Amino acid sequence: MGVKSGLSRRWRPGARQTEVKVKRKRADKRLERRLKFVRKIDGLKRILRQSLIMSGGRRENSAEHSWHLAVMVMLLHEYAAGKIDVGKAIRMALVHDIPETYAGDHFIYDARAQRRRVAREKAAAKRIFGFLPAGQAGEMRRLWEEYEENKSPEARFVRALDRLEPLICNCLTNGSAWRRHRVNARMVYDLNRAGMEFAPALWRYAEGILASAVRKGILKI
Repeated sequence: MGVKSGLSRRWRPGARQTEVKVKRKRADKRLERRLKFVRKIDGLKRILRQSLIMSGGRRENSAEHSWHLAVMVMLLHEYAAGKIDVGKAIRMALVHDIPETYAGDHFIYDARAQRRRVAREKAAAKRIFGFLPAGQAGEMRRLWEEYEENKSPEARFVRALDRLEPLICNCLTNGSAWRRHRVNARMVYDLNRAGMEFAPALWRYAEGILASAVRKGILKI
């Protein structure tokens, strides 16, 4: 009898147990918000870019592109013109196109599309990052904004790789996107020289493959 009554007193809900339940409920809500965000960004796999994948056959999607950039940061960070935080640059590469989940892809050589892009992506960023708990939402939003501003060493290096990757894709697929959209050599040189200024060695490599593409007739003058 004494043992039974002791157990009853032991397991009777009290202030401490209530506090634990509240904390658990809050943790569950935070987990659910994070997993909802994971489900939402799955949509990035459906956003098709203009370039074909490097082996050809189909268009690259934005999720693949972001993963490719993150790996390129790991492999090529020594070619940045200044010191960068590699971990931060990898996170930035993974985050930089997430708003495209709702905004879609805007072809970089289409001036009209680029004018629409800024407002659409800002609205999309507010929506997609809003699914996360406040702290993580703010962290990802700041990384994305930093990339867009293109002022920090990490942003400038990720931007350089963001220019290099589609150049390689096009050179390996007979200029697929360039031909389809009638992009000429001057357009490619002007845009990418400016975009890759923080990685001069990579720009020299890009100049070489672009010169080869022009000689082969893949890229028209």
